[in-house]
Amino acid sequence: MKVLHLLQSIDSREGGVANYAQTIAHELRQQGIDSVFVTLDTPGAAHLAEFPFETYACGPAGRAPLAPAIGAAVAQLAPGCDAAVVHGLWNPAAIGGYGALQAAGLPWVLFPHGMLDPYFRRIKPVKHVIKQGYWWLWQGRMLTGAARVLFTCEEEMNLAKRAFVGHQGYHGQPVAFCAGDLRLPEAEMAQGRAAWQARLPQLKARDYFLFLSRIHPKKACDDLIRAFAKVAPAQPALDLVIAGPDQVGWQAELQALAQDLGIAARVHWPGMIEGAEKSAAFAGALAFTLPSHQENFGIVVAEALSVDVPVLISKQVNIWREIDRDGAGIACNDTVEDSTAMLERFLALPAAEQGAMRISARRCYETRFSVAGAGAALADVLSQIQAPDRTP
Repeated sequence: MKVLHLLQSIDSREGGVANYAQTIAHELRQQGIDSVFVTLDTPGAAHLAEFPFETYACGPAGRAPLAPAIGAAVAQLAPGCDAAVVHGLWNPAAIGGYGALQAAGLPWVLFPHGMLDPYFRRIKPVKHVIKQGYWWLWQGRMLTGAARVLFTCEEEMNLAKRAFVGHQGYHGQPVAFCAGDLRLPEAEMAQGRAAWQARLPQLKARDYFLFLSRIHPKKACDDLIRAFAKVAPAQPALDLVIAGPDQVGWQAELQALAQDLGIAARVHWPGMIEGAEKSAAFAGALAFTLPSHQENFGIVVAEALSVDVPVLISKQVNIWREIDRDGAGIACNDTVEDSTAMLERFLALPAAEQGAMRISARRCYETRFSVAGAGAALADVLSQIQAPDRTP
């Protein structure tokens, strides 16, 4: 079986969608399912050379909604594929392939990846009106034409129905979602720890909360800094690490905020980290923090769980109920006051209870978010929907 993946980019710096697509393709390969990617990456980009799957980079030039280059690539590849996976919405990769998939008779599943959350309607009402037009003309048709619209959890599926008017007759289905397991062999972890310590020697043996994601207002980094400033005086040996790419140029403002609050020396900005160093950064954290204003799944949340790290998240991260139910962390509302109370609550836990939360974190990952489970779930869906004339 061969699967065609459509998405904006496979650059890991783009965040969760790109990372999930690569992770799930690796797992599908383990099950004998090949993958080929069509993206809007620029041909010749450095990250393409490192990507381990066949990729057709259609370039950023044709970013009109129907993206002829995307359609042409899909038309070329579809006859050799059994099904397609469309990752994300509101980009030419998710719209431009629609006609070509239909013409080729290639069934597809679509992952909205949280992009149907009503949150976006609230914060950008004018943009939502424009999107409603796109929804009627193109994007909604992509969903109603899909064999399945796959959601990461029931919360996301329920929220999606409130996002737009029309084209609600799609076949929605929650399916197991995943993040990569960051637990590595000890030799690799030792290398990762050495690289991490070299990057931030000022941490030394200090405890730290870790934020690792895109530095973006949606992630509520400012609220996290303010909350940390409130707990910091009572925790002199505790620091905050804010790691990740500064995609919108917000870091300087956040650094100024930390300076104004008197905690600049205790907030660290290592930039983007990957590989074994990323595993070590997670594993060394006292807890992982993500107080986002909106987060569909939060792959980084599951990555933290995989290395036994408790997660302190907002209830706007859609998997918060699973985290709470499994005792793998603490969830709160997305305000400075509630985030502060969450940090204080965690820090007040006896060492034995923090240790138990670490054990629950790994158990939660294995039960709900393992790559093997998600790969098997997606493979099962793809086998159900593949074109009949392509069935072995």
